[in-house]
Amino acid sequence: MSGRYSRVVVDLDAVRHNVRRLIDTSSPARLMAVVKANGYGHGAVRVAEAALEAGAHGLCVALVQEGVELRRAGVEAPILVLSEQPRDQVGDLVAHGLIATAYTVAFIDALADETRRREVVGQEVHLKVDTGMNRVGARPDAIVELGGRVIARSPQLSLGGVFTHLACADDVASPVTADQIRRFDSVVDDLHHAGIDPGWLHIANSAGAVAHPDSRRDMVRVGIAMYGIAPDPSTPAAYAGFRPALGLVSKVSYTKTVNAGEAISYGHRHRFDRTTNVATIPIGYADGVPRRLSSVGGEVLIGGRRRPIVGVITMDQLMVDTGDDRCAIGDEVVLLGRQGDEVVTANEWAMALGTIGYEIVCAMSARLPRDYVGNAQ
Repeated sequence: MSGRYSRVVVDLDAVRHNVRRLIDTSSPARLMAVVKANGYGHGAVRVAEAALEAGAHGLCVALVQEGVELRRAGVEAPILVLSEQPRDQVGDLVAHGLIATAYTVAFIDALADETRRREVVGQEVHLKVDTGMNRVGARPDAIVELGGRVIARSPQLSLGGVFTHLACADDVASPVTADQIRRFDSVVDDLHHAGIDPGWLHIANSAGAVAHPDSRRDMVRVGIAMYGIAPDPSTPAAYAGFRPALGLVSKVSYTKTVNAGEAISYGHRHRFDRTTNVATIPIGYADGVPRRLSSVGGEVLIGGRRRPIVGVITMDQLMVDTGDDRCAIGDEVVLLGRQGDEVVTANEWAMALGTIGYEIVCAMSARLPRDYVGNAQ
């Protein structure tokens, strides 16, 4: 373990548990574990290994560099890069056997040219269709042309799948998901009528895999639920059987008594109305604790009790009001996770801050050491 008091603790058994639960839910669809953004802050390589051990078919990343990191760590499973990449990244994509996503003719041609130059045969490509997310992806009426383009580049390229991404799956009442599925099905029908085998079909993200059975198809791409976090912090009930994998812990580094009328931290935005004890915790917004958390009622756990964060959170430290209780230097502090009967979750922070659990865990800084537990199989 690092000499730092503050660290992220990742429970790999929780990851395995969540993956197995998602596989059971989505079967017979295969599961692709999304480990982009350093495994949503959990550590991409170790999470990827745990997900594959639990039965995941393969992995998804956002960047070629993320896929290369996994390959260099010895991961041999299929790895899908979820969007088109800069042209100067195509060589590394091909060289490391990553599955490409394409939605333009120009990228398909660049990929084919690179595989020809490297004498690679059968580079797998998945076509992404935009059914309503309006972020990236080809128009539905362009997919047949793109599928034909991939096939025409044979033997350099192989059409391995067609997919889309759901925009509103976490809102079970929204009609958007059903509409996107209908559009996707129409695209697949068009491909079949054109004599093109679309390969693997995949629509579902975490919310789709859990709440929309019709979106599961041949594969599901599961991210946030694998980490034990509900996609929508206001609807945790559907994810009650999942186990949060990430904990954020630290230790008390300094204690003091502050008199009534005194203020604390930058701007003196918090003033004490009574004499109290204050503990300083060596973690701040440079580590991923949102600076605004203290102004929306953020709390930590010390001695099995909730303690309010007071004053503006600084880059490297934050302060906690412990009331009449005097802490000792070295006492454990839990910012995310369980201590005794109390628990603080990423979605608790998210709800208070008006965001989502994804943002909370992805913000965990690289300067925080990761400790892994639950290594036994």
